[in-house]
Amino acid sequence: MNFIERTISVVCQVLLWISTVIIFLILAANTILRYATGASLQWANEVPELLFPWMVMAGVVLAAQHGAHITTSFLMDKLSGSVRRLWGVLGWSVVSVLYATLAVATWRMLDIVHDEKSPILQIPGSVTYGCVMTGMALLAVLALVSAWRAWQADPHTPLSTEPAPVHW
Repeated sequence: MNFIERTISVVCQVLLWISTVIIFLILAANTILRYATGASLQWANEVPELLFPWMVMAGVVLAAQHGAHITTSFLMDKLSGSVRRLWGVLGWSVVSVLYATLAVATWRMLDIVHDEKSPILQIPGSVTYGCVMTGMALLAVLALVSAWRAWQADPHTPLSTEPAPVHW
């Protein structure tokens, strides 16, 4: 893994762990409080709702990075090395452009959804949309890295169906 991929991986893992732990602690504390006193924290439902999209996007990016997504490689397996390399570069480039387009479209919507506030904490809706935008941008970067790897691949090397191992 290169520096870009390691950085994305670390950031997503940190986001995943922090959001998961905070969501768990808040929900557990609120449940205990509700059973013990009959009351609950007003904001305890809102914070997990705000953190959940960040947890999901971090997981999506990590899954894409590790090749743990749906793939149909039977066509690529049938192509010769140089054609496979060309299609790999083209395919990953198109995927990168599409993710970047989604990121830009989400960026343009941030002003619109910024005025929507969460009921109790008054956190703007742009926080959640920012999560989606960040995830799409990271996926675009990872697709570009995959396009670069496809370009650098030796056309005579047999295609591996296993995702590349992650080294720390």
